[in-house]
Amino acid sequence: MARARRNKSYKLAGIYDRRSRDVPFNADVAEVEVDNPLALDAGEKIVPVRSVRSDPLGRLHAHHQIDEAQYRGGRAFQSDWERAERGPQAMDPTREYVDGARTREPVTESQRQAVLRLNRVERELGTDGAALVHDVLVLGLTMDQIGQRRAVRTQRWNDYFARRFRECLDRLALIYGFAMETGTPRAEQRK
Repeated sequence: MARARRNKSYKLAGIYDRRSRDVPFNADVAEVEVDNPLALDAGEKIVPVRSVRSDPLGRLHAHHQIDEAQYRGGRAFQSDWERAERGPQAMDPTREYVDGARTREPVTESQRQAVLRLNRVERELGTDGAALVHDVLVLGLTMDQIGQRRAVRTQRWNDYFARRFRECLDRLALIYGFAMETGTPRAEQRK
Protein backbone atom coordinates (compact mmCIF):
# COMPACT_ATOMS: atom_id res chain seq x y z
CA MET A 1 0.00 0.00 0.00
CA ALA A 2 1.32 3.41 -0.96
CA ARG A 3 2.00 5.95 1.74
CA ALA A 4 -0.11 9.14 1.77
CA ARG A 5 1.81 12.26 0.81
CA ARG A 6 1.71 15.36 2.96
CA ASN A 7 0.23 18.54 1.63
CA LYS A 8 3.17 20.91 1.18
CA SER A 9 1.01 24.01 0.72
CA TYR A 10 0.97 24.86 4.44
CA LYS A 11 3.40 27.38 5.87
CA LEU A 12 5.15 26.87 9.16
CA ALA A 13 5.27 30.63 9.78
CA GLY A 14 1.47 30.78 9.88
CA ILE A 15 1.47 28.75 13.09
CA TYR A 16 2.98 31.62 15.05
CA ASP A 17 0.60 34.27 13.74
CA ARG A 18 -1.05 35.46 16.97
CA ARG A 19 -3.32 38.10 15.46
CA SER A 20 -6.95 37.77 16.42
CA ARG A 21 -9.30 36.66 13.70
CA ASP A 22 -12.40 37.02 15.87
CA VAL A 23 -13.81 40.53 15.53
CA PRO A 24 -17.38 41.66 16.13
CA PHE A 25 -19.64 41.75 13.08
CA ASN A 26 -19.78 45.56 13.09
CA ALA A 27 -16.07 46.15 13.75
CA ASP A 28 -14.08 48.51 11.58
CA VAL A 29 -10.43 47.51 12.00
CA ALA A 30 -7.19 48.13 10.14
CA GLU A 31 -3.70 46.69 10.39
CA VAL A 32 -1.01 49.20 11.26
CA GLU A 33 2.75 48.75 11.42
CA VAL A 34 4.35 50.02 14.64
CA ASP A 35 7.65 49.64 16.49
CA ASN A 36 7.84 46.47 18.56
CA PRO A 37 7.94 47.52 22.24
CA LEU A 38 9.45 44.13 23.19
CA ALA A 39 12.05 44.07 20.42
CA LEU A 40 15.63 43.12 21.14
CA ASP A 41 16.91 44.83 17.99
CA ALA A 42 16.19 48.45 17.14
CA GLY A 43 13.80 48.96 14.25
CA GLU A 44 11.77 45.76 14.60
CA LYS A 45 8.14 46.21 13.61
CA ILE A 46 4.90 44.43 14.46
CA VAL A 47 1.53 44.62 12.74
CA PRO A 48 -1.28 44.93 15.31
CA VAL A 49 -4.93 45.48 14.49
CA ARG A 50 -6.53 48.72 15.67
CA SER A 51 -10.11 49.87 15.68
CA VAL A 52 -10.89 52.79 13.40
CA ARG A 53 -14.63 52.77 14.01
CA SER A 54 -14.80 56.03 15.94
CA ASP A 55 -11.49 57.47 14.73
CA PRO A 56 -11.89 59.37 11.43
CA LEU A 57 -8.21 60.31 11.30
CA GLY A 58 -7.12 56.71 11.86
CA ARG A 59 -9.55 55.52 9.19
CA LEU A 60 -8.21 57.99 6.63
CA HIS A 61 -4.64 56.95 7.43
CA ALA A 62 -5.45 53.23 7.33
CA HIS A 63 -7.05 53.58 3.89
CA HIS A 64 -4.05 55.60 2.60
CA GLN A 65 -6.16 58.71 1.98
CA ILE A 66 -3.77 60.90 4.00
CA ASP A 67 -0.02 60.61 4.42
CA GLU A 68 2.07 60.19 7.57
CA ALA A 69 2.76 63.92 8.04
CA GLN A 70 -0.96 64.77 7.83
CA TYR A 71 -1.75 61.97 10.28
CA ARG A 72 0.88 63.12 12.78
CA GLY A 73 -0.25 66.75 12.46
CA GLY A 74 -3.83 65.71 13.24
CA ARG A 75 -2.70 63.62 16.23
CA ALA A 76 -0.62 66.57 17.52
CA PHE A 77 -3.72 68.80 17.28
CA GLN A 78 -5.76 66.21 19.21
CA SER A 79 -3.04 65.98 21.85
CA ASP A 80 -2.92 69.76 22.28
CA TRP A 81 -6.71 69.92 22.49
CA GLU A 82 -6.79 67.26 25.22
CA ARG A 83 -3.99 68.96 27.14
CA ALA A 84 -5.55 72.42 26.94
CA GLU A 85 -9.09 71.30 27.73
CA ARG A 86 -10.02 71.62 31.36
CA GLY A 87 -13.11 69.41 30.95
CA PRO A 88 -15.47 68.18 33.65
CA GLN A 89 -13.71 67.37 36.88
CA ALA A 90 -14.88 64.97 39.55
CA MET A 91 -15.21 65.93 43.20
CA ASP A 92 -12.12 65.15 45.22
CA PRO A 93 -13.25 63.56 48.51
CA THR A 94 -9.82 64.12 50.08
CA ARG A 95 -10.15 67.90 49.89
CA GLU A 96 -11.66 69.88 52.71
CA TYR A 97 -15.31 70.85 52.20
CA VAL A 98 -15.83 74.62 52.03
CA ASP A 99 -19.44 75.55 51.18
CA GLY A 100 -19.33 73.57 47.95
CA ALA A 101 -16.84 75.99 46.39
CA ARG A 102 -13.82 74.47 44.75
CA THR A 103 -10.64 76.31 44.04
CA ARG A 104 -9.48 76.19 40.46
CA GLU A 105 -6.39 74.21 39.77
CA PRO A 106 -3.56 76.31 38.38
CA VAL A 107 -2.85 76.23 34.67
CA THR A 108 0.27 74.22 33.98
CA GLU A 109 2.99 75.26 31.56
CA SER A 110 2.13 72.42 29.15
CA GLN A 111 -1.50 73.58 29.11
CA ARG A 112 -0.40 77.15 28.42
CA GLN A 113 1.86 76.03 25.55
CA ALA A 114 -0.95 73.89 24.11
CA VAL A 115 -3.34 76.85 24.17
CA LEU A 116 -0.76 79.03 22.42
CA ARG A 117 -0.31 76.39 19.70
CA LEU A 118 -4.08 76.04 19.30
CA ASN A 119 -4.41 79.82 18.94
CA ARG A 120 -1.77 79.75 16.21
CA VAL A 121 -3.61 76.88 14.49
CA GLU A 122 -6.83 78.89 14.51
CA ARG A 123 -5.08 81.93 13.03
CA GLU A 124 -3.45 79.82 10.31
CA LEU A 125 -6.56 77.80 9.36
CA GLY A 126 -9.11 80.58 9.70
CA THR A 127 -12.46 80.29 11.41
CA ASP A 128 -14.00 77.85 8.94
CA GLY A 129 -10.93 75.60 8.76
CA ALA A 130 -10.55 75.54 12.55
CA ALA A 131 -14.23 74.64 12.94
CA LEU A 132 -13.90 71.86 10.36
CA VAL A 133 -10.79 70.43 12.04
CA HIS A 134 -12.52 70.60 15.44
CA ASP A 135 -15.62 68.83 14.10
CA VAL A 136 -13.60 65.96 12.64
CA LEU A 137 -10.71 65.56 15.09
CA VAL A 138 -12.41 66.40 18.39
CA LEU A 139 -16.08 65.54 17.82
CA GLY A 140 -15.36 62.66 15.40
CA LEU A 141 -17.91 63.70 12.77
CA THR A 142 -17.94 62.44 9.20
CA MET A 143 -18.17 64.73 6.18
CA ASP A 144 -21.82 63.78 5.76
CA GLN A 145 -22.57 64.74 9.38
CA ILE A 146 -20.72 68.03 8.96
CA GLY A 147 -22.84 68.76 5.89
CA GLN A 148 -26.01 67.99 7.84
CA ARG A 149 -24.95 70.33 10.66
CA ARG A 150 -24.36 73.10 8.12
CA ALA A 151 -27.59 72.34 6.22
CA VAL A 152 -25.83 71.35 2.98
CA ARG A 153 -26.53 67.72 2.13
CA THR A 154 -25.17 67.18 -1.37
CA GLN A 155 -22.22 65.03 -2.42
CA ARG A 156 -20.53 68.10 -3.85
CA TRP A 157 -20.43 69.71 -0.40
CA ASN A 158 -19.12 66.48 1.15
CA ASP A 159 -16.31 66.43 -1.41
CA TYR A 160 -15.56 70.09 -0.66
CA PHE A 161 -15.38 69.41 3.10
CA ALA A 162 -13.09 66.41 2.52
CA ARG A 163 -10.77 68.43 0.25
CA ARG A 164 -10.75 71.36 2.71
CA PHE A 165 -10.03 69.00 5.61
CA ARG A 166 -6.99 67.57 3.78
CA GLU A 167 -5.76 71.13 3.16
CA CYS A 168 -6.13 71.83 6.88
CA LEU A 169 -4.20 68.64 7.69
CA ASP A 170 -1.42 69.81 5.36
CA ARG A 171 -1.32 73.09 7.26
CA LEU A 172 -1.29 71.29 10.62
CA ALA A 173 1.66 69.18 9.45
CA LEU A 174 3.52 72.41 8.64
CA ILE A 175 2.60 74.10 11.92
CA TYR A 176 3.65 71.16 14.08
CA GLY A 177 6.85 70.56 12.07
CA PHE A 178 6.03 67.22 10.42
CA ALA A 179 6.32 68.68 6.89
CA MET A 180 8.24 71.47 5.20
CA GLU A 181 7.02 74.23 2.95
CA THR A 182 7.62 73.42 -0.73
CA GLY A 183 9.21 75.97 -3.01
CA THR A 184 11.37 77.70 -0.39
CA PRO A 185 15.11 77.12 -0.09
CA ARG A 186 16.21 74.85 2.75
CA ALA A 187 18.28 77.62 4.36
CA GLU A 188 15.14 79.71 4.89
CA GLN A 189 13.17 76.74 6.24
CA ARG A 190 15.69 76.12 9.04
CA LYS A 191 15.16 79.61 10.52
